[in-house]
Amino acid sequence: MTNATDHEQLTAATRAVALGRPERAPGAPVNVPVAFTSTYVADGEINYARTSNPTWEALEEVLGSLEGGSARVFGSGLAAVSAVISLVPIGGVVVAPQHAYNGTTGILGERSAAGALTVRTVPADDVEAIVTACAGADLLLLESPTNPMMEVTDVPAVLRELAERYGDRRPVVVCDNTFATPLVQQPLSWGADAVVHSATKYLAGHSDVLLGAVVVSPQRADLAARLHTHRTLHGAIPGPMEAWLVLRGIRTLSVRLERATASAREIAERLGEHPAVGRVRYPGFGAMLSIEVGSEETAEAVCARTRLWTHSTSLGGVESQIERRRRHPLEVPTVPVDLIRLSVGIEDVEDLWTDLDQALRSGVPVPAAPAGQASAATGPDERSV
Repeated sequence: MTNATDHEQLTAATRAVALGRPERAPGAPVNVPVAFTSTYVADGEINYARTSNPTWEALEEVLGSLEGGSARVFGSGLAAVSAVISLVPIGGVVVAPQHAYNGTTGILGERSAAGALTVRTVPADDVEAIVTACAGADLLLLESPTNPMMEVTDVPAVLRELAERYGDRRPVVVCDNTFATPLVQQPLSWGADAVVHSATKYLAGHSDVLLGAVVVSPQRADLAARLHTHRTLHGAIPGPMEAWLVLRGIRTLSVRLERATASAREIAERLGEHPAVGRVRYPGFGAMLSIEVGSEETAEAVCARTRLWTHSTSLGGVESQIERRRRHPLEVPTVPVDLIRLSVGIEDVEDLWTDLDQALRSGVPVPAAPAGQASAATGPDERSV
C-alpha cells in the first residue's frame, strides 16, 4: 500500500483519492484488487480471512488517515457500534444522547434490560449535563449532529470539561461521525478516543453496500487491539467486495459532500419560509436536515407524494432521501411524530426543491386504497423513483 507518511501535507480531500493504492510500478494496477479468498498459505502475515484481508487494509489506510487514527472495518455500522459497546465491562455505565441512531439506542436498551450495563441518557446539546452524567461512567457515546433531531454537541468543550473534572478517570469517549464525515470534523484531534462510522452512508455514498468502521486514537492502541479481537472472535467482518465498494466511494466523498451540502443549505433556507413547515432542524453543516410539518398524517403524505426524493430509510447516497422517522418502532418516543428526515443528494437543487415544494403543498393525508388496489400516492411507480 501507499505510505501514509508521504501524504501528511496533503488535504483530506486529496488523501481520500491518493491513499489505499498499490505501490506504483510499471504495469501495476491503479486500484487495489479485490482479494476473494478465505484461506492463506501458512507462515505469511495473514493466517485466515477472518483476521484480515488486503482489500480491508487499503480501506483502513484511507479511513485511518482521514480521521487521524487506526481504523478497523466491520460488517455494518451497527456491528461497529456493537464492538464499541463491548468495551464496557459487565455492570458498567454508558452515557449516551437522548436522541441518537435508533440502532445504538436499541442495543443499549437490550443490554440494559438484560442487566449487562446501565444507561444514562442526556441532552446532546447540554455540555454540563453530559459531563456530570459521566461521573463513574465507563463509556461516553456522542453523536453530533444527532439522528434524526440534528442536535449539535460541543465536542471539544465536553472533552475539555471531562479532562478538568475527572482526569484519567474519565470514560472512554467515542463519537459517531457518520453525519459529519471526517471532511467536516475529526473528533480524535479534539481528544476523543475513537470515532465510529456507518460507512454505508456518506463514505460509500451509493446505497449499495453495508459496512462499518471504528477509528481509534493513536494514543489508545489498547482499544484498537480489543476491537480487533472482538471483530475476529465475533466474526463481525465485511466482505472484500463491500470493502472495495466503500473504498471506491471515498474517492468521490469530497465532491459529493460539497455539492450535497450546498444544496442542503439552500433547501434549509427555503424551508424556513415555507407555509407548510413548522420547524427546520439544520445544524449549519453537512447535508442532513429534519423538518416538522404538523401531524403524522401530513408527514406520511409528504413522503408519499415526492417523485424525485426517494422515500427510504437510509441516507448519505447520491440520491436524495426522505422519511418520517417515528414510523420505526425503535425510534425514541421524544422524536416528534411529524418529523421528516431529509438526506440531500447531488441532484440539481432546483429539481429537488420543485419536488419537495409540491409534496409539502399537497401534503394532506393520503386516502386508503380500496381492498386489493394500491394507493396512487404509494404505488411502486412513485415510491421507487
